[in-house]
Amino acid sequence: MVEQQKKDSFWSLVKKGNKSSGSAALGNTGIALIKGIAFALTGSGSMFATMMHSIADAVNQVFVFAGSVLAEKKPTKRFPTGFGRVINLFCMVAVIVVTIMAYETALEGIHLLQHPAESTHGFWINVVVLILSLVVDGFVWSKAMKEVLHESRVEAKGFDIFTSAFRNVGRAAPPTRLVFYEDLVATTGGVLALLAVVVTSLTDFKLLDGISSILIGCLMVGVAFRVGYDNMVGLIGVSAPPDIEEHVASIILADTHVTDIYQMRILQEGRYYHVEGLIELTPGMTLADADDIKFRVEDALLRDPNISDAALGILEDDGIKNWKPEKPKV
Repeated sequence: MVEQQKKDSFWSLVKKGNKSSGSAALGNTGIALIKGIAFALTGSGSMFATMMHSIADAVNQVFVFAGSVLAEKKPTKRFPTGFGRVINLFCMVAVIVVTIMAYETALEGIHLLQHPAESTHGFWINVVVLILSLVVDGFVWSKAMKEVLHESRVEAKGFDIFTSAFRNVGRAAPPTRLVFYEDLVATTGGVLALLAVVVTSLTDFKLLDGISSILIGCLMVGVAFRVGYDNMVGLIGVSAPPDIEEHVASIILADTHVTDIYQMRILQEGRYYHVEGLIELTPGMTLADADDIKFRVEDALLRDPNISDAALGILEDDGIKNWKPEKPKV
């Protein structure tokens, strides 16, 4: 019976894992294998660069998915604030992998600039594989965009999905941000690689093969820097954005006996939020009634799936309006 509970608990955690990173890991693993075969048959430097990027993406996203599963574990006595920041550690490992792959990719590009490929063969193999890669990477990227909007509570349709995802990616969970940035580079890198294959096959400008590889390597470094910075901030601990603060405040103030919020702090860990604060209640209550209201408000907060814990203190209303929501930055 205990074993069954553990098994159910494990699978329930897996089901809660980040869907973007899970689907991206599967897609990039398949694409990396196909690109590896194409590179072995054609020797294209651009194919090597985009293959290395797909390998890096696949490894990263497996790590990140595993981290997102562990981050779903409930708080324990030893770890009372939960495991939300575990995902930041896994993302930092992913940054190291991307950086190594970026170095190898740029190194291959420099080698191709010094010793351009004498002949190009397997043109249609490269073209078909790169088009297939663009389709898969584009699909994964579009799914990541929708996940960004879902996690940031933004509604968008059509082309607005694209622009809104870029505006709100900083508010998404770390694994979703990583998939978004990596597949942005994967899609861009696929276009560069396809352009290089076509140009080097149809013209005498063979240096574009090396230039494309170096550019893809530089894009990977950009992703590593961006994701590394985001997760360093997450490990330190970052406050929730103003709209989340306003959302939490609206839940608290919805209770008719809550007159004001004396102070509040919301800490973001992964995709979850920890809420701490002091709330002011209508004067003249007994301590027992005030406690009941506090627990009722905390329960209301915990019904939000993105809030992992809430700790509120209570004060009697002092007649001074303390809660002044911060205006979101435009």
